[in-house]
Amino acid sequence: MNMQYEHYITRNIRSFYRRSLFLPVAILITLFAVSFFFPIRSMLRPIAAGDGTSLKNVAESGDVFLNITLKDLYFTGYRKMRFDTPVGYYYYTMRNDECVYVLLSPQTCEQGNPYIEEASVYAEVRTEKAATDELTEALAGDLSWNKESLSKSVSPYLISEADARSIPSYLLILFFVGGALFSLLSLVANLLYIAFPRLSPPIRKLGAYGDAGKILKKAEDELMTLPQLATEDMFITEHFFIETSPYGTAIVPINKIIWIYKYSTLHKFLWHHFSISYTLYITAKKRIYIKCPKNIKSDIDGIMDYLAEANHSILVGFSEENRIRVEELQGEGVVLRKIMSFLSKRV
Repeated sequence: MNMQYEHYITRNIRSFYRRSLFLPVAILITLFAVSFFFPIRSMLRPIAAGDGTSLKNVAESGDVFLNITLKDLYFTGYRKMRFDTPVGYYYYTMRNDECVYVLLSPQTCEQGNPYIEEASVYAEVRTEKAATDELTEALAGDLSWNKESLSKSVSPYLISEADARSIPSYLLILFFVGGALFSLLSLVANLLYIAFPRLSPPIRKLGAYGDAGKILKKAEDELMTLPQLATEDMFITEHFFIETSPYGTAIVPINKIIWIYKYSTLHKFLWHHFSISYTLYITAKKRIYIKCPKNIKSDIDGIMDYLAEANHSILVGFSEENRIRVEELQGEGVVLRKIMSFLSKRV
């Protein structure tokens, strides 16, 4: 009995999922850092702005996204264009004795309705002095007013529904929410597999052949007794093929394997060829597929020879005949072939 292999499979599963913790943790740290540069919190939970809400305080707080109800909106006659397409319409309204410019989306203002009595919008408070100055100058010219006098009553802050509902804003929310959900779920799953390796995907797959826990124990007992063939990360025991590599763990009963073949990969950089690695592909009953990448040819050949000798029904090597035979054994492609046959007859 070799104590080196005691609980070897379980230990490798735990090691694999410990390494897998790096990605979700890195994503969470990145999202946390992003939240300092973008107003993510107010994008997800916009503040409810009332009549007394100061736009200056909103802008300075950094939580610039809000739900606000605006009244008595008048179209300025000017639009914001992007690639010859209007993406927003400029309105003005009086708020706390200030003239405030509002950039409404085409849907909200119905493509430039001259007057809107009331509009409840999700918007962003923006500091765009150049845009407001240009708009003020244009309005002053249209109304034959003095620009300096008009500027004194114009707020330097712009309430923009069009920018709040822009594609970049939605993409940022999608990136943040999607990244956070993926990271949290991945983190919880990895911690669960570390604590309970029998719940991990490679062990759950064994449920196709019976009690996964009992099969795992039998495989570990056989591996601890003494593997009949061993490479750096692949083992053959009396009844099982076992892989414990940095790419994952796999266990499959030898009597369930139906097809094995290898595939070579040439590693090169620009015009320099560095090495060739080999990948072992195993197909087993119940649609179990195993890939053992980045091995050397002698190891793969030894494993394939031993498996073929241990189970004479295994198909060896990649060929179209073997692929079709495996499809028949797995029941794959049968329905599709029947449909194609039916359609060909109808034609």
